[in-house]
Amino acid sequence: MKKFQIAAIPGDGIGKEVVPAAIDILEAVSDLHGGLSFEFTDFPYSCEYYLEHGVMMPDDGVERLKDFDSIFLGAVGNIKLVPDHVSLWGLLIKLRREFEQVINIRPAKIIRGIKSPLVNPKDFDLIVVRENSEGEYSEVGGRIFRGEDEISIQNNIFSRKGTERAMRYAFDLASKRKKHVTSATKSNGIVHTMPFWDEVFEDVAKEYPDIQTDSQHIDALAAFFVTRPEKFDVIVGSNLFGDILTDIGAAIMGSVGIAPAANINVNGKYPSMFEPVHGSAPDIIGKGIANPIGQIWTAKMMLDHMGEEEIGTVLLDVVESVTNDGIITPDIGGKYTTQEVTAEIINRLKAKA
Repeated sequence: MKKFQIAAIPGDGIGKEVVPAAIDILEAVSDLHGGLSFEFTDFPYSCEYYLEHGVMMPDDGVERLKDFDSIFLGAVGNIKLVPDHVSLWGLLIKLRREFEQVINIRPAKIIRGIKSPLVNPKDFDLIVVRENSEGEYSEVGGRIFRGEDEISIQNNIFSRKGTERAMRYAFDLASKRKKHVTSATKSNGIVHTMPFWDEVFEDVAKEYPDIQTDSQHIDALAAFFVTRPEKFDVIVGSNLFGDILTDIGAAIMGSVGIAPAANINVNGKYPSMFEPVHGSAPDIIGKGIANPIGQIWTAKMMLDHMGEEEIGTVLLDVVESVTNDGIITPDIGGKYTTQEVTAEIINRLKAKA
């Protein structure tokens, strides 16, 4: 039997509601798949933890987490309690950096029964590969002077190693899909880093002669995500561009509440981390209406990463059977609670056992 040790960090807001729901789903999955089991260990790292301890996680927090197979994260942030830059850099980004989670991947596709805001979405099915460790989110820069002479400098850092790594991941992923990679660039306006990005993309593309490619400026690409998302397969972008595109991807699916994400460690030294896109959603905390699908789809991505792609596919198919029957939360036009949606998915998984 395969047994996976999972660090569960519900975090803030609705993370405390959807992570337990998704864990119940994973327990049902393990019952369906007799050779698979999970052991979850909860960690209380959150903004509430910060208020009590002055830090988002203890000094040995990374050490405590490093030997788990995966990290299952709910949400980080509560601006009423802790400034966002403190909560994110103290937990989410800290884990991404310390565990060398250099790739972020986020799929977007039509989910049966969930209405896209697009008039004719044409069954789009795409995935964004985002460089997750450098680029526009580097920590290099600073501020000098004060008043009208104040200057703020933020340096974008693009290494050939990091750029090639993200692009190769995208090409490898495309080889299992529709064999097409789109590069997100802005080399007509950003005169150093983006021409470099384009050059590296051309170099890496030569290693994959069976994969078709194109390159799109980020402003046009963002528009195309809305006007013709069905044209895309795998898109590779820098840290900032990937972040922007994936929020658009969540929006055209119909709700940020259903969007999953994975932060991937590619060298095997540390655990990867799986988190939904939706954040802590402070406006609906405690109402019992948080959409669990983003966290559940994130669990499916975790299963895929563990090599359990077949059971991950079964899980997403069951989720779509539930949404297609209209058993959905209010954010996507339904009337069902978090628990009711979760219970129905579990019932249908048990029916397959």
